[in-house]
Amino acid sequence: MTAVPSLGSPADSTAMARALALAAEAGAAGDVPVGAVVTDAAGTIIAEGRNEREATGDPTAHAEVLALRGAAAVAGSWNLEGHALVVTLEPCIMCAGALLQARISRVVFGSWDDKAGAVGSVYDVVRDRRLPYRAEVVGGVEAEASATLLGSFFGRRRTSGSR
Repeated sequence: MTAVPSLGSPADSTAMARALALAAEAGAAGDVPVGAVVTDAAGTIIAEGRNEREATGDPTAHAEVLALRGAAAVAGSWNLEGHALVVTLEPCIMCAGALLQARISRVVFGSWDDKAGAVGSVYDVVRDRRLPYRAEVVGGVEAEASATLLGSFFGRRRTSGSR
């Protein structure tokens, strides 16, 4: 895991609080509890998403992808340079690629994902110097709250025998 300071701005904390609420909604609906929001340069939330893979049967319905789609619609462009994505769990490879394609300038996340994370733990796609675009990364913002949601969700699944 690449050392990344867990320093968030007040706007990051506000955005993360909303992302955590979205994650709780996803978990209550039977999806992995991950929530994401996109903020503009002023730190205002312009779009949000929560995991909906189980609800929709869409393997790409990750919180980050849904938030990016909403932000592009609001911005009127796929190019989200100057925007930040705030998400409760470190993005996977698919989402890290989507972040780069959208030109997100900053990624803020809660819990590290030591199994599939792609912004500093297993991989570091969004800061790979071989790629033409990179994003700033801030990890560990409200990490404990995010880890608690995930731990409770997977604990319930193990107990119930669900997949």
